[in-house]
Amino acid sequence: MTIAEAAQQVGVSVHTIRYYERAGLLLTSIERNGSGHRRFSSEDVDWIVLCTRLRSTGMPIRRIHEYAELVRAGAGNEAERLDLLETHRADVIAQLSDARQNLRMIDAKIARYRDDVAG
Repeated sequence: MTIAEAAQQVGVSVHTIRYYERAGLLLTSIERNGSGHRRFSSEDVDWIVLCTRLRSTGMPIRRIHEYAELVRAGAGNEAERLDLLETHRADVIAQLSDARQNLRMIDAKIARYRDDVAG
């Protein structure tokens, strides 16, 4: 598929995909057709989805790059990959806890203002 089709399928901009490619986040070099246009496989798109999910949960680009390097290196480093993802998971859980606490505070304020407006 074209870069535009891949971007639409993933839900990101073409610019984002080009940035991921320049940053070395993609697993393989993207194939190009005879006219030099990028051609993305379903595996490429699946990997970009993973990268965007990691990024949207706060994983820094350098860590995604580190993870991509481990995957590209192949078998034998699964423990490192596991450690990287488990560390990120713990970070995401902490973010969720903070977000829940913040939401409770917002809900309390809303309840107070609703009472003020009703009374």
